[in-house]
Amino acid sequence: MSTPVTSLDRETAAALGRRKNEPDWLVEWRAEAGDLAGRLELPKPEKMPLARWKLDVYGDYRPGRPVADPSELPAALTELLSDANAEALIVQHNSGVVLARLPDALKAKGVTLTSLEEAARSHARLFRDHFMVAYRRDEHKLAALHAALWNGGAFLYVPKGVEIEQPVQIVVFADDPAATVAPHILVIAEAGSRVTVVEHMYSALPEGADALLVNGAVEIFAKAGSHVRYASVHHMESAAVDIAYRRAVLGTDARVEWIVGDLHGGNLLSDLHSELEGQGSVTDIKVITVGTGSQRISLTTRARHVGKASESNMITRAVMLDEATSILTGVTKIEKGATKANGEQTERVLMLSPKARGDANPILLIDEDDVKAGHAASVGRVNEEQVYYLMSRGITRREAERLIIHGFLEPTVAEIPLEGLRDTLRRILERKLG
Repeated sequence: MSTPVTSLDRETAAALGRRKNEPDWLVEWRAEAGDLAGRLELPKPEKMPLARWKLDVYGDYRPGRPVADPSELPAALTELLSDANAEALIVQHNSGVVLARLPDALKAKGVTLTSLEEAARSHARLFRDHFMVAYRRDEHKLAALHAALWNGGAFLYVPKGVEIEQPVQIVVFADDPAATVAPHILVIAEAGSRVTVVEHMYSALPEGADALLVNGAVEIFAKAGSHVRYASVHHMESAAVDIAYRRAVLGTDARVEWIVGDLHGGNLLSDLHSELEGQGSVTDIKVITVGTGSQRISLTTRARHVGKASESNMITRAVMLDEATSILTGVTKIEKGATKANGEQTERVLMLSPKARGDANPILLIDEDDVKAGHAASVGRVNEEQVYYLMSRGITRREAERLIIHGFLEPTVAEIPLEGLRDTLRRILERKLG
């Protein structure tokens, strides 16, 4: 049975930490977050009021059963994995991590891949120096709730100069609507390191299940000269509400690439922010989404330029069907002193139903003269001439619209450098389009 958020207080949050035998300092940290959750207000995303969303309950701590091999995972999960045989793999089932494995060769180089809960004990210094530093617990109520209730999660540490050739795969799977699902993924890439992370979030909820609130977060710390590529695919039923806050902090000459497929079936609040602190740092952000039914989707991408000669490129594409609504917001902020910075952004919405709605909001905030910045935004309905042309070749209207959707999203999908992830996105897209 779910518990109302209004009942979350200092003692409830502390009790969770004690139940998991966490260090005293972390129990107190959770307690402080519980206090904040009772005082702070919900975030206010652009043109998307959250008052009617089911954000007033959270579940109980219900970790899945630990397994020794991916073949022992639920069938509904293994069928969706793009690479169930990944050598570096961590899996969270509902509230807890049930599988974590890392090749001995990477362990010998100092690489660490474990649950975030374990990292709080075994890597306390790194944990305390980075956990919820880029995404602060005092930002708003949802951040405080995440800080008080986070569970499972993943901790990836890549030492200086180490390059991991194969993608590290992180999976979050929910099939219990009464469980607290609040994963936190923390990636620390030291100077000169290189890593690709592929995150999957899926659910298989019982028919007629109550709303499941997934309150997740990602933090990436890319130190000088490092390169982190982070690919994420979210695909859950309409009963789930997906809250996803993603943050990256980039050092000198660091590069972070975000590739996000938000193909979720329920209401979605996604906020992605790259903080370009170092000189010459670069972030590349690509996000696609498809809205169906009566979905409400808020997608925000941000790049804040602090370092000189830093670069950002943000592309978001959304397809809205039925009565779905999407608000796409892009914010490029260039601070005073960030000379030679270059920030570009594009938001495009394609609507295929008279009742579908979409909005694109490009925002440029420039406090420096010697910079480059630009934006492009468009919102429109399907081109009837294109539909007519395809139908004149013997294609049904439904199939013509499917081809137009694929053509609209494919320029972004095709740039994904991981073949397995591209195939996964395309399969989910086909499934969502029915």
